[in-house]
Amino acid sequence: MKANLSTRFFGLELKSPVIAASSSMTGNPEQIRKIAEAGAGAIVLKSIFEEEIYQAMQEELSLRDELHNDPEYLDYFDYVIKEDNLRKYVKLITDTKAAVSVPVIASISCTTSSEWVLFAKKLQEAGADGIELNLFIVPSDCNRSSDFHEHFYFETVTKVLESVTIPVSVKISHYFSNLAGMARKLSQTGIAGITVFNRFFAPDIDVENERIVAADVLSSENEYLLPLRWTGILSGKIDCDLAGTTGIHSAETALKFLLAGASAVQVASVLYEKGPEAITEINNGIENWMNEKGYHSIVDFKGKLNLMNAKNAVAFERVQFMKYFGEKAF
Repeated sequence: MKANLSTRFFGLELKSPVIAASSSMTGNPEQIRKIAEAGAGAIVLKSIFEEEIYQAMQEELSLRDELHNDPEYLDYFDYVIKEDNLRKYVKLITDTKAAVSVPVIASISCTTSSEWVLFAKKLQEAGADGIELNLFIVPSDCNRSSDFHEHFYFETVTKVLESVTIPVSVKISHYFSNLAGMARKLSQTGIAGITVFNRFFAPDIDVENERIVAADVLSSENEYLLPLRWTGILSGKIDCDLAGTTGIHSAETALKFLLAGASAVQVASVLYEKGPEAITEINNGIENWMNEKGYHSIVDFKGKLNLMNAKNAVAFERVQFMKYFGEKAF
């Protein structure tokens, strides 16, 4: 019997566990159509960024110094900027829905829990099948407690859940003092899924010119290990589905996440490197492996090697590489 690649994530039934992650690759309906035709289970649209809205407002205000202290103007201009960004994003949703038959997920990138996330309701009205909240705060302020940062997550999630009836998922970072506890509490809010982990801009240093530069934008094939570990740890312990992302460039890596307990994986960098056909390649690899192993559906093996089920599950929680570094002298 031929392997069935269907799975469930975002609270939706997907024909494939391979999801096109939010990126510039999913910001163009024609490109999205090619990705869907290649076999993507769902499309997460390019994010609407709170930071971009704020930056646009600051750039406009820099040209209008005389109006900086006019509260009425500031409120009006804030509304205009948001509405313009929203109008463009609504068009992206409607154009994409007309081009593809797979689920289309709107993505909101938040750095504060401001009222503008209530735009989620309008994204639902535009036809989005779900919403992914891409949440992140760099915990660099020594004067802010972990409770402060956690409050941002729960406040944002609560506001969006109150605004829409379509499924809401959250893409989180690993910057939590109690990541397992935080993920579990988030999963109990009513969200449909959690994706581990989001990959943001990272700074690097150019030692020759002594300046800060951007690190590699695309992930490498060995970056999957951290999200894989936490997929294995969280699987079976939280109250919603899991997806893995970052460093997933092959069917083999995708299968590792499914075995660790993920219901799906999100890919982006490999789409830049290989194009939409990368999804076809990953799907074919998963299907061939399942046929060889005699698995009919993903449920048959999902989570087989997570912390709760694997015979050597302690490897997920081991913090020192004792076998090598504990026995050798240098």
